[in-house]
Amino acid sequence: MSTTVTVLIVYLGVLAALAIWSRRETHTLAGFYLADKKLPFWVVAFSTNATGESGWLLLGLSGMGYAVGAQAYWVVVGEIVGIALSWGLLSRRLKRLGDETDSITVPDVLAAKFADKWHLVRGAAVLIIVVMVTTYVTAQMVSSGKALSSFLGMKYETGVVVGAVFIIGYTFVGGYKAVSYTDVVQGVLMLLGLIAVPAAAILVAGGWSEVKTALAAQDPALLDMFAFSSAPTWIGIASFLAIGLPFLGVPQLLIRYMSARDDMEIQKARIMSIIVLLFFTAGAVTAGVAGRALFPGLEDSETIFPVLSSELFPPVISGMLLVVVLSAIMSTVDSLLLLASSAVVRDTYQKIMGSTKSDSVLSNYGKLVTVIIGIIALVLGIQEPRVIFDFVLASWSGLGSAFGPTMVGILYYKRVTWAGVLCGMLGGFLVSVAWLTWFKADYHGLYEAIPGFLAGFILTFGVSWLTSHRKQGHS
Repeated sequence: MSTTVTVLIVYLGVLAALAIWSRRETHTLAGFYLADKKLPFWVVAFSTNATGESGWLLLGLSGMGYAVGAQAYWVVVGEIVGIALSWGLLSRRLKRLGDETDSITVPDVLAAKFADKWHLVRGAAVLIIVVMVTTYVTAQMVSSGKALSSFLGMKYETGVVVGAVFIIGYTFVGGYKAVSYTDVVQGVLMLLGLIAVPAAAILVAGGWSEVKTALAAQDPALLDMFAFSSAPTWIGIASFLAIGLPFLGVPQLLIRYMSARDDMEIQKARIMSIIVLLFFTAGAVTAGVAGRALFPGLEDSETIFPVLSSELFPPVISGMLLVVVLSAIMSTVDSLLLLASSAVVRDTYQKIMGSTKSDSVLSNYGKLVTVIIGIIALVLGIQEPRVIFDFVLASWSGLGSAFGPTMVGILYYKRVTWAGVLCGMLGGFLVSVAWLTWFKADYHGLYEAIPGFLAGFILTFGVSWLTSHRKQGHS
């Protein structure tokens, strides 16, 4: 126990040092929210992956591998295809457009081409971001509570508070630069953990053939990627693959492309990001699958990664693996806090309300809003611990469905209009949420990003086509 606590304290000390080192960059909005667009490729790559995965990767996805076995590898395929499409289709064009329009946020980019005098596009984007990000951050607070209680035996509520204090603290002090460089530290730790834990689990089980034997004895379906019991096979596969779709739209990833130093850095970051994500996702699923062979009958499948870490490794390594889980959580929460804060300060206060206050004053407001949003999520996280996998997927799909189709429209369709962007954004978001709330259970659990993206694309391109005979952007 004491060894684990020591490792945790050292890790938190490193994060604090990075935050203090980065604080010089936080006195302007572009510095606080985008590190002045000067990040090298390796920071962009690791920050993209660490931000995109969260506590869902180590707790949710490993838990999914534990629960359903080989079928979870479809999620690996879906995520790799999704991130590859995002880098290939969006990254370079978005970086170029962001630089040309002096954009700091995703709503900046969405509104840049249009004379939207009522700020409807920006306003809708802000509303979606704040609602979904609060939900998303709450889910990560739940993750930190589960992780700290599993490893250290502390009460769930105490774990949520401890995790929240450090995440909010270093984001407040160091802004986007601190967030990005801590993402590198956290991403490397996650990579090492997701190689070591599944490898150790397979070794202790006696090899992969013994893992398969143990799983076959429990349930032969655990070894069959096509054995979907609760849904038609094609719906199950499509839903797991579609988990990668939101990579095309979640704003916390899109701003990573905007923060790169130049186009060459983006091209290098793309290759590194895809390779690292393959290790991330395949490692998490394999840890869950092998963990099922070693520890069948766990009450909560999402605790399999902490169980493997504490049971298979000595205290020093176990302590480091606690840090890996916290890294996955922190690397997402800090980015989401900045995303919500930028939506309030940059998009709402400066752009919609027309504030003329100086950059340094606005960046201080940004820090304050970051703390407030963090506290709201902390309170929600303490009161309502839910299943991490479902909770995160709801936020992930809502953000992706709102911004994925509209971003493709902005970057690829010359006749795109503000009305098309507005309808696509709201339609994608609302269909995703409505499907999850009222229809998903009746359609064999079809993942809500599929109808959400379809609605978003149809509305973005359809309404733009219908309204493009008017002067583009005329409101």
